[in-house]
Amino acid sequence: MKVGIMGGTFDPLHIGHMMAAEAARDAYGLAEVWFMPSHIPPHKHEAGVSGAQRLAMVEEAVRTHEAFRTLDWEVNRGGVSYTIDTVRELKEKYPQIEFYFIIGADMVEYLPKWEGIEELVEILTFIGVGRPGTPLDLGALPAAIAQGVMLADMPQVDISSTMLRERAAEGKSIRYMVPDAVFDYVQRGGLYGVQPRAAD
Repeated sequence: MKVGIMGGTFDPLHIGHMMAAEAARDAYGLAEVWFMPSHIPPHKHEAGVSGAQRLAMVEEAVRTHEAFRTLDWEVNRGGVSYTIDTVRELKEKYPQIEFYFIIGADMVEYLPKWEGIEELVEILTFIGVGRPGTPLDLGALPAAIAQGVMLADMPQVDISSTMLRERAAEGKSIRYMVPDAVFDYVQRGGLYGVQPRAAD
């Protein structure tokens, strides 16, 4: 079975994440995509809301998709989340699964800096998904890494979690930029500076 791993802070999860996962699934015939929120990613500052809240948003968003699942390992483990540690655990627990790691085009050029990248490209394949204004140039990567990266196209949606947090803090709507379930969760919890909505 072929399974995609969609890692990230998901702070918050938005429609670009969902579209990237679906594009990778469609392009390479993935049976499932597992969304894996990180606790503290090595390349970013600490998240704006708790790991439990980000995990809950992802769970709400993927609930209705027959091929999407949530993986809570990194949030539960705590500390800085290194992909190599999680992938080693995945391969040990699920040796029969062929894993693919889905990343945005903006992350492809940073692959040489990833912890344990040489081992990662031996035990899984990366799928780089096109994003607005970020060309995918595999020729810029070392050959040993480039051979472990495949590309997938998706409709261009210029949305980022940073932009959504800023909009929410400014009192602007993020509706339709995030899945409905995420929008409802943010509203109910008053996350990112949103005025909490009273329970129905």
